Amino acid sequence: MLIIQPLFLTTEEIGLTRVLFSFSALVATFMPFGMNSITLKYFPYFRNRDKGHYGFFGLMLILPIAGFACFSTVLWLLKGFIISQYSEQSALFTEYFYYIFPLTFFLSLISVLNAYSYSLFKTSFPGLLNDVIVRILSIGLFTLYFIKVIDRDQFIMLFTSIYGLQFITLIVYIFIIDNPSFKIDHAFLTEQQPRQMIKFGLLLSFAALSSLGLKYLDVVMLGKYVPLSLVGIYAICSFIPTVIEAPLSALEKIGLAKISEAWSKNNMEDIRSIYFKSSKYLFLAGGLFFLLINLNIDALFQIIAKKEFAVGKYVVLIISTGTLINMATGINDSIIFTSEKYIYGTYLLITLFFIAIVNNLIFIPRFGINGAAFATALSAVVFNMLKFLFIWKNFHLQPFNRQTILIAVVIVVTYLLASQVPAFSLPVWSIIIKSLVITIIYIALVMGLRILPNYQQFIQDFFKRDK
Repeated sequence: MLIIQPLFLTTEEIGLTRVLFSFSALVATFMPFGMNSITLKYFPYFRNRDKGHYGFFGLMLILPIAGFACFSTVLWLLKGFIISQYSEQSALFTEYFYYIFPLTFFLSLISVLNAYSYSLFKTSFPGLLNDVIVRILSIGLFTLYFIKVIDRDQFIMLFTSIYGLQFITLIVYIFIIDNPSFKIDHAFLTEQQPRQMIKFGLLLSFAALSSLGLKYLDVVMLGKYVPLSLVGIYAICSFIPTVIEAPLSALEKIGLAKISEAWSKNNMEDIRSIYFKSSKYLFLAGGLFFLLINLNIDALFQIIAKKEFAVGKYVVLIISTGTLINMATGINDSIIFTSEKYIYGTYLLITLFFIAIVNNLIFIPRFGINGAAFATALSAVVFNMLKFLFIWKNFHLQPFNRQTILIAVVIVVTYLLASQVPAFSLPVWSIIIKSLVITIIYIALVMGLRILPNYQQFIQDFFKRDK
């Protein structure tokens, strides 16, 4: 995203691929009618390899295929309206609009097949496909296009085919590792209350759509109001702040199990401790990443070597601010979705989706890509405030104290001091030197204000042992 695509594709071509993918991903999220969530929750009741899992594999494919038929029909009937919305600013997207149909089909089925693999406790290969092989194939495709081995039509066709290949590979993989059956055991299915399963899936599909809405909605709506070239710049710039949330994703994997166990024992003290510590440590880590990104952004754009990306500087700042606030609120998702009030988390997600639509409709026409960034950041902030208030009201928990204010002071002071470091002619050296200065100032302030007393004690003990 940061090096290969900006070097090998024009900003308009980046915008085209992102709008195609984002539009398809949004539709594909709801298209299976929640079958991926149904699979993760209910497959254990069907698990019986000798009996082909009572035909669960065949059942699993029915809803996505039915969903594809429904949504394809709707998209076909609305194609004139959709194309008219993008024809002025994103004419190139309308030229390749029909690729949405196969891309939506592949992305939808991939999510369902991944869920089936996870239910078989096979996660490594699907992860390898999605996180490594698809990206290697994409880099190869970008290279072929850059050296003019293929033209644009072939490029878009092969771009879609990569996900088709992922879909076929997953099918083959499942038949190698498992004994799936297409023949549904209707008597057994009736015992499992299929209406309840479908109701659960539809509810979770709304939640998934809402969750992904914040990720893809801005790009989809931008294509209507600004040229594809600006969409491409926005796609790259809005990707940069995702680095800030890396610690959050890692901590949620650990914290989810601990909070779930604490709920089972009604141990509110453990939940309170995890909530508070996650807020403090994530705010600390997020603050450092926030500074490293925003104080080095000009040098990073120089490395990308395309001057037009400089207009996305404030996109990075705005979205990273929203991301930092998300970090400061801790692992609130884990608390809500492992509690007995998890259903309200789904309602909050659905509310978020509509908030995001309204925000984008208000700010994109007025401020372009900066408006999209502000809409995204504002939606995230509002969502986190709603979660904060929900947890505070229902569980009497909140993660902030005096140290939260001190961390905010550290971030501001470090920003003011490190911004005085002059830039070097070589952008790589600028990034290295400024990053060192930022890190030293940040750690010095954190230690000086005793925000991390455990680390303070560790250093003191270390020197005592050394003596």
